[in-house]
Amino acid sequence: MIGSYIKTSKRNLLRNKMFSSINIVGLAISMSVGLLLIAFVLDLRSYDRFHKNGDRIYRITNVVRENRVQSGKFATTSIKAGKLIRQKVSGVEEVTIMRHDFSEDATVGDNILPVKGFWADPSVFKVFTFPMLQGNPETALKNPYSIVLTQTSARKLFGNENVVGKMIRFGIADYQVTGLMKDVPFFSHITFEALVSLSTAEQINKNNNFDKWTNMSANYVYIRLPENANMVSIQRQLDAIAKEENLADEKTKIQLELLPLYNIVVGENFHSSEGGPGSLGPHMHPIVLWILGGLALVVILSACFNYTNLSIARAMRRFKEIGIRKAIGAQKGQVWAQFLVESIMISLAALLLSFVLFLILRPQLISLAPEMQRTVKLELTLPMVTAFIFFSVVVGVIAGFLPALFFSKVNAINALRNAASVKGFKHLTLRRTLVVVQYTLTLIFITTTAIGYVQYKNILSFDLGFNTENILNINMQDNKPEAFMKELSEMPEVKSLSRSLIITSVGNAWGGFIKYKDSRDSALVMTNNVDENYLPLHEYKFIAGGNFVARPTTSEAVREIIVNEQFLKRFNISNKNPQKAIDEEITFSNFNIRGRKMKIVGVIKDFHYGKVENLIGPVAFMTWVPGDRAVVNAKIQSKDIMATMAKIEAIWKKIDRVHVFDAKFYNEEIEEAYSEFSAMIKIIGFLSLLAISISSMGLFGMVAFTTETRLKEISIRKVMGASAGSLIYLLSRGFLVMLSISALIALPITYIFFEKYVLSNFPYHTPVQVTELLIGLMAVLLIAFIMIGSQTMKAARANPVKVLKSE
Repeated sequence: MIGSYIKTSKRNLLRNKMFSSINIVGLAISMSVGLLLIAFVLDLRSYDRFHKNGDRIYRITNVVRENRVQSGKFATTSIKAGKLIRQKVSGVEEVTIMRHDFSEDATVGDNILPVKGFWADPSVFKVFTFPMLQGNPETALKNPYSIVLTQTSARKLFGNENVVGKMIRFGIADYQVTGLMKDVPFFSHITFEALVSLSTAEQINKNNNFDKWTNMSANYVYIRLPENANMVSIQRQLDAIAKEENLADEKTKIQLELLPLYNIVVGENFHSSEGGPGSLGPHMHPIVLWILGGLALVVILSACFNYTNLSIARAMRRFKEIGIRKAIGAQKGQVWAQFLVESIMISLAALLLSFVLFLILRPQLISLAPEMQRTVKLELTLPMVTAFIFFSVVVGVIAGFLPALFFSKVNAINALRNAASVKGFKHLTLRRTLVVVQYTLTLIFITTTAIGYVQYKNILSFDLGFNTENILNINMQDNKPEAFMKELSEMPEVKSLSRSLIITSVGNAWGGFIKYKDSRDSALVMTNNVDENYLPLHEYKFIAGGNFVARPTTSEAVREIIVNEQFLKRFNISNKNPQKAIDEEITFSNFNIRGRKMKIVGVIKDFHYGKVENLIGPVAFMTWVPGDRAVVNAKIQSKDIMATMAKIEAIWKKIDRVHVFDAKFYNEEIEEAYSEFSAMIKIIGFLSLLAISISSMGLFGMVAFTTETRLKEISIRKVMGASAGSLIYLLSRGFLVMLSISALIALPITYIFFEKYVLSNFPYHTPVQVTELLIGLMAVLLIAFIMIGSQTMKAARANPVKVLKSE
């Protein structure tokens, strides 16, 4: 019976080549989006699955409260927390502590290569599955100044030699290679070139609050639990540890929480602690996946609507077939199965074409943003191919469900009735309803793209409150900047130079808590350490006081601070009067500094320290001193930027032959900071193009069918004197009405969605303009008019004699 269904379906598809082609191409285009999404999700879900007992591994995260106000959730925690968990928490099999700030230049003979990795304790190999090729995983990281290399890093440093027992010099100390391990898999949220014994870091930092409860910068604690662990009991013990340790600090309260290993890459966002990263590796919030899934579903449904519309539109031609089938004994279920098989066959045929499109689009998706290249591969695997085939069958069932249901209910006696009698809404047929829904979704897509693009461009050109034009930011990568800056200053293209700790307005953050006078109230304030040339170079506007006066050489000697207007408002300093605020004293604290008294020497106009989606808050500048991490800011004026960059890179190679020259213009940094918006707009724009293409193909098929069925009517009207223009209007009127209804639904929905939900998260956005709403409508109407006009003009120009001669 199934063979008969397949044979009959094949004949019907070949008999109606145009409709079959429209359905197959439309489904293939939409399914290619589904295939990309499936591959993307499967890659994200592949992270950390290579670890044995990965479902029992958890990361300890911190919820920090300052003065009873939650300041954020952090992926990092203190080393002390890890040690206390190991000592006091029962029901935990293993605990490992890792620290993410090992970045040194390795010297082996004449070779000098940068090596990045983690400080880690020996139990890292018990918690995680990082196979050792040489050395003993039990003892490899036990002793100070021990290091375990990955295959790639070992090959770079020693070639093909046996590395265990070899010595590597980092700075002034020699480290012994005690192990060789396999390279870390791509789908690991923890990536490194080497693991160095944590006891080494403890020796180096023994006088720097290294083991303090509140020092959670760059530290990560992971635990492995037994099967069927009592999570409530373990959380209760963590709470007990936190309660006891929090007694030592009145202001800072830390709560310990458990995060499953598999929820790190796809899961909740975590802040970065001062001086360290947030969540290691790539990260994707589940909401983003739901949004992408929803957009892909809309495109797929659009193609399914095409299939439904065209199948029901061809109903009259198949009613006799159905009537005969039922007259000779076919049951409702058999008719339903016949049309469902036909739909699945079209879907499977579309899968072949969609797979070709998938291979073409895959590199385009990966290259959308730099983060994408580091996050997914989209390589074919057996689970992925299986998911593709299953997805194709599901799409076939969805596309064919309504037509199969429609035809299965046709009575054999009434088999010659018109399918237009099937009602979807009160005054619209099912086919018209689907067209309206389809074009409503298409208009929402294309209008969203137009609005998103305009808003993105406005963000890039937004006035940040300081100048970023032609400023080149050069990361010194732990090199001292003085010699480099001296050579740069001799270049005629370099007009001015400054130094800073971080680059603001691109998502970087550094800060501490500030208190004014004897108030118990303190607040988190974002900061940046800059030299005396930084503010003039970037053209910050002073409204009171002036630049730094002192030139301290150590961080302990820094006592001057320059603040913005929001700083004065937050602490109500001198009744928010900038002139009177000069020489006022504040107290600064962070994880490493407690109660440092500082004096306000200048007040500048408010500017955007964070991204544009963040409200302007209190910000302070402090003096950059030797020993701080350095970013050199160079004001460039050149007619040949490429040649100037080559000169600067040549100077860099004089002072550092090991590290790659890392420099970007400020405007490039800003554009990269919003790359996720750019990627999202490109994705939605691409989906808009697909949606409008699929809708247009469906409309073309519907118009072609309509004109074909009304050809005799058109010929009679033409004989009676109707003009070509009046005939085009007659045939296109219904479609244009449907498009108008779609516009009346789509445009208000898009406007309200952006103004009430999307742009409300951007306090400095520009209002949605009428032109942004209408540009999408005009594009859709133009394409629809071409589709409708091409067919109606053809019908209007047909010779009435040839059409009517059979009557």
